Amino acid sequence: MSKTVSVGVSARHIHLTQEHVEALFGAGYQLTEFKPLSQPGQFAANEQVAVIGTKGKFDKVRILGPARPASQLEVSRTDAFSLGVKAPVRESGHIEGTPGITIKGPAGEVELETGVIVAARHIHFHTSEAEAWGIADKQLLKVRLGGERGLVLENVIARVSDNFKLDMHIDTDEANAAGANNGDTAEIVD
Repeated sequence: MSKTVSVGVSARHIHLTQEHVEALFGAGYQLTEFKPLSQPGQFAANEQVAVIGTKGKFDKVRILGPARPASQLEVSRTDAFSLGVKAPVRESGHIEGTPGITIKGPAGEVELETGVIVAARHIHFHTSEAEAWGIADKQLLKVRLGGERGLVLENVIARVSDNFKLDMHIDTDEANAAGANNGDTAEIVD
């Protein structure tokens, strides 16, 4: 049985706490939806911010909503070099011991002490899909991306929840190396 999954390419983006949303956009401000994302209840917001590192900055970094318990900036390794930040590869939400960044919005600035990561490549599985395929939460998988520049990615983390929809997330560096695009299909090989 072939285990195929749709590929989603994650460009740099930021997750913010409600406190930081209000510090950057004004008291009581709520994020507004630009478009829904592959995971239920998640969305790309209309709002964008600037992120400023020791070496460079990016304007118009998209905020993903809804607000989270902790703020974090997810970048590719190339983005991290451009910002001058030594961002480790981590699972989303695992920000202990990571570097910080300055975030600038229309109503103010926030200094994050931690929170800059290169997101570990992963596949979201609904619990029923993971069970059907014999895949456990946090299992490391090997995944083949086809095409002219096809490659095999190792250490792809399985993330299993009743709240997830089947989708693989890689960053722009990984997608560019494989010539992969949003909506391409990948195959779990091990």
